[in-house]
Amino acid sequence: MIEAGAGRPLVLLHAFPLNASMWAPQREELASTARVICPDARGFGGSALPPDADPPSLDALADDLAAILDARRIEVPVVLGGLSMGGYVAMAFWRRHRARVAALVLADTKASADTEATAANRERIAREVVAAGTSAQLVEEMLPLLLGKTTREQRPHVYGRVKALIETAPPYAVAWAQRAMAARPDSFGDLRAVDVPTLVIVGAEDELSPPAEAQAIAAAIPGAELVTIDGAGHLSAMELPAAFNLALQGFVAGLPA
Repeated sequence: MIEAGAGRPLVLLHAFPLNASMWAPQREELASTARVICPDARGFGGSALPPDADPPSLDALADDLAAILDARRIEVPVVLGGLSMGGYVAMAFWRRHRARVAALVLADTKASADTEATAANRERIAREVVAAGTSAQLVEEMLPLLLGKTTREQRPHVYGRVKALIETAPPYAVAWAQRAMAARPDSFGDLRAVDVPTLVIVGAEDELSPPAEAQAIAAAIPGAELVTIDGAGHLSAMELPAAFNLALQGFVAGLPA
Protein backbone atom coordinates (compact mmCIF):
# COMPACT_ATOMS: atom_id res chain seq x y z
CA MET A 1 0.00 0.00 0.00
CA ILE A 2 1.32 3.40 -1.01
CA GLU A 3 -0.50 6.60 -0.06
CA ALA A 4 0.30 10.29 -0.50
CA GLY A 5 -1.43 13.66 -0.54
CA ALA A 6 -4.70 14.94 0.83
CA GLY A 7 -8.12 15.84 -0.51
CA ARG A 8 -10.40 13.83 -2.81
CA PRO A 9 -9.57 10.10 -2.54
CA LEU A 10 -8.10 8.74 -5.78
CA VAL A 11 -7.52 4.97 -5.75
CA LEU A 12 -5.25 3.45 -8.41
CA LEU A 13 -5.15 -0.33 -8.91
CA HIS A 14 -2.07 -1.84 -10.53
CA ALA A 15 -1.56 -4.13 -13.50
CA PHE A 16 -0.54 -7.78 -13.45
CA PRO A 17 2.09 -8.92 -12.53
CA LEU A 18 3.34 -5.62 -11.07
CA ASN A 19 2.59 -3.86 -7.81
CA ALA A 20 1.54 -0.46 -6.47
CA SER A 21 4.95 1.07 -7.15
CA MET A 22 4.06 1.26 -10.85
CA TRP A 23 1.96 4.32 -9.97
CA ALA A 24 4.90 6.40 -8.67
CA PRO A 25 4.65 9.01 -11.48
CA GLN A 26 0.94 9.44 -10.87
CA ARG A 27 1.33 9.62 -7.10
CA GLU A 28 4.01 12.29 -7.36
CA GLU A 29 1.99 14.38 -9.83
CA LEU A 30 -1.45 14.18 -8.26
CA ALA A 31 -0.61 14.14 -4.54
CA SER A 32 -0.78 17.93 -4.49
CA THR A 33 -4.48 17.86 -5.35
CA ALA A 34 -5.78 14.45 -4.23
CA ARG A 35 -5.32 11.74 -1.64
CA VAL A 36 -3.72 9.11 -3.85
CA ILE A 37 -4.11 5.56 -2.57
CA CYS A 38 -2.33 2.72 -4.36
CA PRO A 39 -3.02 -0.72 -2.86
CA ASP A 40 -1.10 -3.89 -3.62
CA ALA A 41 -3.23 -6.80 -4.80
CA ARG A 42 -3.00 -9.95 -2.70
CA GLY A 43 0.52 -11.32 -2.64
CA PHE A 44 2.07 -8.48 -4.64
CA GLY A 45 4.31 -5.75 -3.25
CA GLY A 46 3.68 -5.43 0.48
CA SER A 47 0.43 -7.41 0.54
CA ALA A 48 0.28 -10.94 1.91
CA LEU A 49 -1.34 -13.98 0.35
CA PRO A 50 -2.17 -16.23 3.32
CA PRO A 51 -2.19 -20.03 2.93
CA ASP A 52 -5.94 -20.06 3.63
CA ALA A 53 -6.68 -17.34 1.05
CA ASP A 54 -10.08 -17.22 -0.58
CA PRO A 55 -10.48 -19.06 -3.90
CA PRO A 56 -9.10 -16.90 -6.71
CA SER A 57 -11.65 -14.20 -7.54
CA LEU A 58 -11.62 -10.57 -8.57
CA ASP A 59 -14.58 -10.11 -6.23
CA ALA A 60 -12.25 -10.95 -3.35
CA LEU A 61 -9.85 -8.21 -4.51
CA ALA A 62 -12.78 -5.78 -4.75
CA ASP A 63 -13.79 -6.64 -1.19
CA ASP A 64 -10.17 -6.21 -0.09
CA LEU A 65 -10.36 -2.64 -1.38
CA ALA A 66 -13.60 -2.01 0.50
CA ALA A 67 -11.85 -3.21 3.68
CA ILE A 68 -8.90 -0.89 2.96
CA LEU A 69 -11.23 2.08 2.62
CA ASP A 70 -12.99 1.10 5.83
CA ALA A 71 -9.68 0.82 7.68
CA ARG A 72 -8.79 4.33 6.55
CA ARG A 73 -12.26 5.61 7.43
CA ILE A 74 -12.86 6.76 3.89
CA GLU A 75 -16.62 7.06 3.72
CA VAL A 76 -16.95 9.45 0.77
CA PRO A 77 -17.12 7.93 -2.72
CA VAL A 78 -13.70 7.62 -4.36
CA VAL A 79 -12.34 8.18 -7.83
CA LEU A 80 -11.43 4.61 -8.74
CA GLY A 81 -8.87 3.87 -11.43
CA GLY A 82 -7.33 0.64 -12.62
CA LEU A 83 -5.01 -0.44 -15.40
CA SER A 84 -5.22 -3.91 -16.96
CA MET A 85 -5.94 -6.29 -14.05
CA GLY A 86 -6.58 -3.19 -11.98
CA GLY A 87 -9.34 -2.31 -14.42
CA TYR A 88 -10.89 -5.75 -13.92
CA VAL A 89 -10.87 -5.16 -10.16
CA ALA A 90 -12.36 -1.69 -10.61
CA MET A 91 -15.24 -3.21 -12.58
CA ALA A 92 -15.75 -5.84 -9.87
CA PHE A 93 -15.74 -3.09 -7.24
CA TRP A 94 -18.39 -1.22 -9.23
CA ARG A 95 -20.56 -4.36 -9.24
CA ARG A 96 -20.23 -4.93 -5.52
CA HIS A 97 -19.71 -1.48 -3.98
CA ARG A 98 -21.00 1.06 -6.50
CA ALA A 99 -22.20 3.49 -3.83
CA ARG A 100 -18.54 4.01 -2.93
CA VAL A 101 -17.54 5.11 -6.47
CA ALA A 102 -17.69 8.78 -7.49
CA ALA A 103 -15.94 8.30 -10.84
CA LEU A 104 -14.14 5.59 -12.82
CA VAL A 105 -10.88 5.48 -14.75
CA LEU A 106 -10.40 2.34 -16.85
CA ALA A 107 -7.03 2.10 -18.55
CA ASP A 108 -5.72 -0.52 -20.99
CA THR A 109 -8.24 -3.13 -19.88
CA LYS A 110 -11.07 -5.30 -21.21
CA ALA A 111 -14.71 -5.74 -20.26
CA SER A 112 -15.06 -9.12 -21.98
CA ALA A 113 -14.44 -12.44 -20.26
CA ASP A 114 -11.50 -14.65 -21.20
CA THR A 115 -11.86 -16.99 -24.13
CA GLU A 116 -11.37 -20.67 -23.34
CA ALA A 117 -7.90 -20.53 -24.90
CA THR A 118 -6.86 -17.50 -22.84
CA ALA A 119 -8.17 -19.05 -19.62
CA ALA A 120 -6.30 -22.27 -20.39
CA ASN A 121 -3.10 -20.32 -20.98
CA ARG A 122 -3.51 -18.55 -17.64
CA GLU A 123 -3.84 -21.92 -15.92
CA ARG A 124 -0.70 -23.17 -17.69
CA ILE A 125 1.26 -20.16 -16.48
CA ALA A 126 -0.11 -20.53 -12.95
CA ARG A 127 1.04 -24.13 -12.76
CA GLU A 128 4.44 -23.46 -14.31
CA VAL A 129 5.46 -20.52 -12.11
CA VAL A 130 4.49 -22.39 -8.94
CA ALA A 131 6.37 -25.49 -10.08
CA ALA A 132 9.43 -23.41 -10.97
CA GLY A 133 9.30 -21.33 -7.78
CA THR A 134 9.96 -18.18 -9.79
CA SER A 135 8.12 -15.79 -12.08
CA ALA A 136 11.16 -15.28 -14.33
CA GLN A 137 9.46 -16.96 -17.30
CA LEU A 138 6.98 -14.08 -17.41
CA VAL A 139 9.76 -11.76 -18.54
CA GLU A 140 10.08 -13.64 -21.80
CA GLU A 141 6.36 -14.36 -22.23
CA MET A 142 4.81 -11.07 -21.13
CA LEU A 143 7.28 -8.22 -21.28
CA PRO A 144 7.19 -7.80 -25.08
CA LEU A 145 3.38 -7.57 -24.89
CA LEU A 146 3.22 -5.24 -21.90
CA LEU A 147 5.20 -2.48 -23.59
CA GLY A 148 4.53 -0.78 -26.89
CA LYS A 149 6.91 -0.94 -29.82
CA THR A 150 8.07 2.64 -29.27
CA THR A 151 8.87 1.96 -25.62
CA ARG A 152 10.74 -1.24 -26.41
CA GLU A 153 12.87 0.63 -28.94
CA GLN A 154 13.32 4.02 -27.31
CA ARG A 155 12.72 3.80 -23.53
CA PRO A 156 15.15 1.28 -22.04
CA HIS A 157 14.65 2.71 -18.54
CA VAL A 158 10.96 1.76 -18.67
CA TYR A 159 11.82 -1.69 -20.02
CA GLY A 160 14.28 -2.23 -17.16
CA ARG A 161 11.86 -1.08 -14.49
CA VAL A 162 9.03 -3.31 -15.70
CA LYS A 163 11.39 -6.27 -16.04
CA ALA A 164 12.51 -5.85 -12.43
CA LEU A 165 8.93 -5.70 -11.17
CA ILE A 166 8.00 -8.86 -13.06
CA GLU A 167 11.03 -10.76 -11.75
CA THR A 168 10.09 -9.98 -8.14
CA ALA A 169 6.44 -11.08 -8.50
CA PRO A 170 5.83 -13.97 -6.07
CA PRO A 171 4.85 -17.17 -7.94
CA TYR A 172 1.88 -17.97 -5.68
CA ALA A 173 0.51 -14.45 -6.14
CA VAL A 174 0.96 -14.77 -9.91
CA ALA A 175 -0.91 -18.08 -9.94
CA TRP A 176 -3.74 -16.78 -7.72
CA ALA A 177 -4.19 -13.67 -9.85
CA GLN A 178 -4.09 -15.60 -13.13
CA ARG A 179 -6.87 -17.89 -11.91
CA ALA A 180 -8.87 -14.94 -10.61
CA MET A 181 -8.67 -13.21 -13.98
CA ALA A 182 -9.58 -16.40 -15.83
CA ALA A 183 -12.77 -16.69 -13.76
CA ARG A 184 -13.98 -13.13 -14.29
CA PRO A 185 -17.35 -12.56 -15.96
CA ASP A 186 -18.19 -10.37 -18.93
CA SER A 187 -18.70 -6.84 -17.57
CA PHE A 188 -20.45 -5.08 -20.43
CA GLY A 189 -23.85 -5.39 -18.76
CA ASP A 190 -22.50 -3.70 -15.65
CA LEU A 191 -20.84 -0.96 -17.66
CA ARG A 192 -24.09 0.00 -19.35
CA ALA A 193 -25.44 0.83 -15.88
CA VAL A 194 -22.51 3.08 -14.91
CA ASP A 195 -23.90 6.47 -13.94
CA VAL A 196 -20.74 8.22 -12.75
CA PRO A 197 -18.17 10.16 -14.80
CA THR A 198 -15.82 7.74 -16.54
CA LEU A 199 -12.50 8.16 -18.29
CA VAL A 200 -11.19 5.39 -20.56
CA ILE A 201 -7.50 5.48 -21.46
CA VAL A 202 -5.62 3.26 -23.89
CA GLY A 203 -2.17 3.17 -25.42
CA ALA A 204 -2.32 3.31 -29.21
CA GLU A 205 0.25 0.47 -29.35
CA ASP A 206 -1.47 -1.74 -26.76
CA GLU A 207 -1.41 -5.33 -28.06
CA LEU A 208 -3.01 -6.99 -25.02
CA SER A 209 -6.01 -4.66 -24.74
CA PRO A 210 -6.07 -2.94 -28.13
CA PRO A 211 -7.77 0.40 -28.74
CA ALA A 212 -10.83 -1.43 -30.07
CA GLU A 213 -11.38 -2.84 -26.56
CA ALA A 214 -11.23 0.65 -25.06
CA GLN A 215 -13.60 1.95 -27.71
CA ALA A 216 -16.09 -0.79 -26.83
CA ILE A 217 -15.87 0.07 -23.12
CA ALA A 218 -16.34 3.78 -23.78
CA ALA A 219 -19.30 3.05 -26.06
CA ALA A 220 -20.96 0.94 -23.36
CA ILE A 221 -20.71 3.60 -20.62
CA PRO A 222 -23.04 6.58 -21.07
CA GLY A 223 -21.02 9.78 -21.47
CA ALA A 224 -17.62 8.13 -21.08
CA GLU A 225 -14.54 10.03 -22.29
CA LEU A 226 -11.94 8.15 -24.33
CA VAL A 227 -8.27 9.19 -24.48
CA THR A 228 -5.75 7.42 -26.71
CA ILE A 229 -2.06 7.88 -25.90
CA ASP A 230 0.13 7.70 -29.00
CA GLY A 231 3.47 5.95 -28.58
CA ALA A 232 2.35 3.90 -25.55
CA GLY A 233 1.45 0.25 -25.19
CA HIS A 234 -0.34 -1.72 -22.47
CA LEU A 235 1.39 0.00 -19.55
CA SER A 236 0.57 3.51 -20.73
CA ALA A 237 0.83 5.00 -17.23
CA MET A 238 4.46 3.89 -17.00
CA GLU A 239 5.46 4.34 -20.64
CA LEU A 240 4.27 7.92 -21.06
CA PRO A 241 3.39 9.15 -17.57
CA ALA A 242 3.21 12.83 -18.59
CA ALA A 243 0.47 12.13 -21.15
CA PHE A 244 -1.35 9.76 -18.81
CA ASN A 245 -1.17 12.24 -15.93
CA LEU A 246 -2.44 15.07 -18.11
CA ALA A 247 -5.55 13.07 -18.98
CA LEU A 248 -6.07 11.87 -15.42
CA GLN A 249 -5.47 15.24 -13.81
CA GLY A 250 -7.83 17.00 -16.21
CA PHE A 251 -10.51 14.41 -15.58
CA VAL A 252 -10.24 14.65 -11.78
CA ALA A 253 -10.17 18.46 -11.88
CA GLY A 254 -13.39 18.48 -13.88
CA LEU A 255 -15.36 16.33 -11.45
CA PRO A 256 -18.12 17.89 -9.33
CA ALA A 257 -16.90 18.98 -5.91
